[in-house]
Parts: sequence; structure tokens; C-alpha cells
Amino acid sequence: MSRRLGVRLSLLLAGGLLVAGCTSSPSEPAAEEQEQRETTPQPEPASLVLEPAEGADSFAPGKPVTVTVRNGEITEAKITSADGTLVEGEVSEDGTTWKAGEKLGYGKTYTLTASAVGADGASVTESSTFTTATPDRTVNVSINVRDGETVGVGMPVIFRFSGDISDKEAAEQALRITAEPETEGAFHWFSDQWVTWRPKDYWKSGTTVSVRAGIYGIDLGGGTFGREDKAVDMTIGDKLVAVADGGSHQLTVSINDKQVKKMPISMGKPSSPTPAGTYTVMSEHNGYTMDSSTYGVPVEDSAGYRLWVKYAVRMSNSGIFYHSAPWSVGDQGNRNVSHGCINLATQNAAWLMEKSRRGDIVEVRNSGGQELEPTDGWSVWQMPWDEWKTGGKKSN
Repeated sequence: MSRRLGVRLSLLLAGGLLVAGCTSSPSEPAAEEQEQRETTPQPEPASLVLEPAEGADSFAPGKPVTVTVRNGEITEAKITSADGTLVEGEVSEDGTTWKAGEKLGYGKTYTLTASAVGADGASVTESSTFTTATPDRTVNVSINVRDGETVGVGMPVIFRFSGDISDKEAAEQALRITAEPETEGAFHWFSDQWVTWRPKDYWKSGTTVSVRAGIYGIDLGGGTFGREDKAVDMTIGDKLVAVADGGSHQLTVSINDKQVKKMPISMGKPSSPTPAGTYTVMSEHNGYTMDSSTYGVPVEDSAGYRLWVKYAVRMSNSGIFYHSAPWSVGDQGNRNVSHGCINLATQNAAWLMEKSRRGDIVEVRNSGGQELEPTDGWSVWQMPWDEWKTGGKKSN
């Protein structure tokens, strides 16, 4: 081989190697695409969760019936009873949850059906058939507040059940007090049928309060369920506090922390002194018969009485009122001669009753009487807050 030919072959081989080094293998793009497919998340199918689940038995009909979805949006959901009655509900704005629009009946069988579309575009459907609880008994609850009422700053919210409640935690969760502005408060049980909610301090005037007793369908323990929901709203009015002083024989009235009137009074005589403490106004009456037999003292007894008065305001269950007492005007401002009530001149009783409302505060001082019991009427302010918030939940 000549030297020229050898050089030429060397150049060709070098050029071939150079070309080969700059050209991609036809298999490389496919490998890159495969790697990209493996690292990119694939759309997932929708996953539905129904509550109650399939086969649930003795489901409390007051509990929420819900559908939730992962990786998708709910397109339809409904509940159908065994007799074909349809219970509809509402889907959340983001399409991930659905909730039944009404509570279910006791002792019935229902089928919950829901459909959703997943992120992968596929539709899924799930269903559950379940049975609701049949109570051993049902109970009602009453609330001491009238719907739409304007009340005083001392107003407690009192719930009384028609039967004993063993699961007090469940009962409290069903009883809701919502205030604007937000107000700190707590429940306290005085018996297995009687629970009261009060704020830590007096309500702030102008507060609006929503009270909801959502007991229907709720398991309250021992086979007891709620019979019917109750709901009331109230507004807190001016702060009226009346202070009755047995030493000076005067009653001082303040409205929104400003003294507006002082008037002479007569409280309980030494043989029947007025209990000392903070009372909450319970009811107001135009024309009322004061009857000692209503709290255990017969009218025929030497300490008994039966008297009609024009104006009377109840302060306790034990028979303590402030009321008009024209027969004791000469004693008012000088000495205590009543059977325990606060006696006022007719015009003063009329003025105070016109200014006051249920839930107002009456403080009795220097009466010589025993301490007012927190369980006597609505006298909840007699119990210190630290004791109140312990809850009193043990069986009474």
C-alpha cells in the first residue's frame, strides 16, 4: 500500500468515527419518553367514603349522614327509605363532600347512594344500606328563654329534660349557645334532668345569643334519645342592677352602671329574713296573689298569708319577690317587717317593673338572712366561677 493511500484510509476512518460520535442512537428518544412517563403522576380514580357504612345498625338518626370523595368530585348523592321516600342533601362548593339535608327517622332502613367522577375521568358509584336506632324512650327539653326576648345581663340559659340523662357529654354537645360578641361560659348540672349554661361574667349589653337544643336523634345514654329540637334567640338589654340594703332600708337602682333612682324598702323581719345574695329576675306579674302555701307555709299558720298585690316580680322559687306593698309604706325606709319579700310603695314597684326585665340582677345585702342558694330559682351568680365550671356532671 502506498503512503498516500494509507493516509487517505486513515482520514476516512477518522471521519467515520467523528460522524459516529456526533449522531444519536435511534433508541435514545424512546428511552427518554419512557422515563418521563414513569416520573409523571397518573390521574387517579375517585374514592368515595359513605357514613354510615354498609350494614350499620342502630345508627343515631341525629348524627350527620355524609359522603366524602378523594381524587374527584361528587356528581350525585341521595338517601332512599324502604318505602321510597327520598332524602336529599347538598354538595359543598368544592364538590368533595355531601351532607343530608334533614335528620332521619327512628327504627327505619335507608340506602345511601353516591356517585363521583375521578381525576382520571372515570365515574364511580357506591352505596350503603343501614338501619337507624329504635329508642327505649325519648325525652323532651325545655328552655327558660322565650324566642326573640330581650333579657337582662344576668340571664342564665336553663335546660330541663323530661327524663334523666346519663350521657351528659352527649347532651352538652347537642346544646349550643352562640353569642356575638363571643362570650365565655360553661354548663353546670344541678340534677340528671337540669343543666344550666351561664357566662363567666354578666353578659355585655347588646349581645345577640342563639340557643339551639339539637337533641332529636341523639343518643343521650341508656337507650334514651331526644324527641324534638328546640331553638330560641335572645338579645341582652341594658344592664340593670338593683341593690337592696337591709341596713339602710333603701333600694338603689343603676342602669348601665349609672345610679338612676333610690327608693325606701322593707325586707324580711327578723323571724323571716330575706336570704342574702345575688338574685336574677325570673318573672313579672301585673296582679298577683302572694300565697305562703305555695312554698310550704299554710295560710292558716301564724306565719302564713294570702295577699293580692298589683305589681310583683319573682326572684326565687322559695317565694322571694319584690312587690308593691301599700300596707307597709310607713315601715319602708325604717324597718324590716315583711315575710321575706322586698316591699315597695306601689308607684316605686310600678317604676321598677317598667324598667326591668327577666334576667336583671337584684343584690340583697345586710338582710340578716342565710346565704341564698344557687339552686333557688335562677340564682346562678351565687356559685363562684371556679366551682361552676367543674360542671357538676356526677349523677345527682
